[in-house]
Amino acid sequence: MPISSDHRQYWQTNLRYLAILLTVWFLVSFGCGILFVDALNHYRIGGAKLGFWFAQQGSIYVFVLLIFIYVYLMNRLDTKHGVNE
Repeated sequence: MPISSDHRQYWQTNLRYLAILLTVWFLVSFGCGILFVDALNHYRIGGAKLGFWFAQQGSIYVFVLLIFIYVYLMNRLDTKHGVNE
Protein backbone atom coordinates (compact mmCIF):
# COMPACT_ATOMS: atom_id res chain seq x y z
CA MET A 1 0.00 0.00 0.00
CA PRO A 2 1.55 3.33 -1.03
CA ILE A 3 2.07 5.97 1.61
CA SER A 4 0.25 9.25 0.96
CA SER A 5 2.11 12.54 0.86
CA ASP A 6 0.10 13.75 3.88
CA HIS A 7 1.25 10.72 5.89
CA ARG A 8 4.85 11.26 4.80
CA GLN A 9 4.69 14.97 5.72
CA TYR A 10 3.25 14.06 9.15
CA TRP A 11 6.16 11.72 9.93
CA GLN A 12 8.79 14.07 8.54
CA THR A 13 7.48 16.81 10.82
CA ASN A 14 7.35 14.41 13.76
CA LEU A 15 10.97 13.34 13.16
CA ARG A 16 12.04 16.98 12.82
CA TYR A 17 10.45 17.77 16.20
CA LEU A 18 12.21 14.77 17.76
CA ALA A 19 15.58 15.74 16.28
CA ILE A 20 15.33 19.33 17.50
CA LEU A 21 14.14 18.42 20.99
CA LEU A 22 16.74 15.66 21.43
CA THR A 23 19.45 18.05 20.26
CA VAL A 24 18.37 20.59 22.87
CA TRP A 25 18.37 17.88 25.54
CA PHE A 26 21.83 16.70 24.46
CA LEU A 27 23.23 20.23 24.54
CA VAL A 28 21.79 20.86 28.00
CA SER A 29 22.66 17.53 29.60
CA PHE A 30 25.99 16.72 27.95
CA GLY A 31 27.05 20.21 26.90
CA CYS A 32 26.19 22.17 30.04
CA GLY A 33 26.78 19.29 32.45
CA ILE A 34 30.10 18.04 31.06
CA LEU A 35 31.62 20.01 28.18
CA PHE A 36 31.00 23.60 29.32
CA VAL A 37 31.05 22.93 33.06
CA ASP A 38 34.21 24.96 33.72
CA ALA A 39 32.83 28.05 32.00
CA LEU A 40 29.44 27.69 33.71
CA ASN A 41 30.96 27.17 37.16
CA HIS A 42 31.83 30.87 37.27
CA TYR A 43 28.13 31.49 37.96
CA ARG A 44 25.99 30.23 40.81
CA ILE A 45 22.34 29.27 41.11
CA GLY A 46 20.84 28.54 44.50
CA GLY A 47 24.30 28.42 46.09
CA ALA A 48 25.58 25.73 43.70
CA LYS A 49 27.89 26.23 40.76
CA LEU A 50 25.88 26.45 37.53
CA GLY A 51 27.75 23.62 35.78
CA PHE A 52 27.15 21.31 38.74
CA TRP A 53 23.50 22.39 38.90
CA PHE A 54 22.97 21.53 35.23
CA ALA A 55 24.62 18.14 35.72
CA GLN A 56 22.49 17.30 38.77
CA GLN A 57 19.18 19.17 38.35
CA GLY A 58 19.00 21.35 35.26
CA SER A 59 19.05 18.61 32.66
CA ILE A 60 16.16 16.84 34.41
CA TYR A 61 14.09 20.05 34.49
CA VAL A 62 14.83 20.69 30.83
CA PHE A 63 13.90 17.09 29.95
CA VAL A 64 10.51 17.42 31.67
CA LEU A 65 9.93 20.77 29.95
CA LEU A 66 10.79 19.19 26.59
CA ILE A 67 8.19 16.46 27.21
CA PHE A 68 5.49 19.12 27.64
CA ILE A 69 6.71 20.94 24.53
CA TYR A 70 6.62 17.69 22.54
CA VAL A 71 3.06 16.95 23.70
CA TYR A 72 1.97 20.45 22.68
CA LEU A 73 3.65 20.21 19.27
CA MET A 74 2.25 16.73 18.56
CA ASN A 75 -1.27 17.70 19.57
CA ARG A 76 -1.04 20.63 17.18
CA LEU A 77 0.37 18.40 14.42
CA ASP A 78 -2.32 15.76 15.00
CA THR A 79 -5.04 18.39 14.72
CA LYS A 80 -3.48 19.78 11.53
CA HIS A 81 -3.47 16.33 9.89
CA GLY A 82 -6.84 15.21 11.27
CA VAL A 83 -5.55 12.33 13.39
CA ASN A 84 -6.28 13.83 16.80
CA GLU A 85 -8.28 11.96 19.40
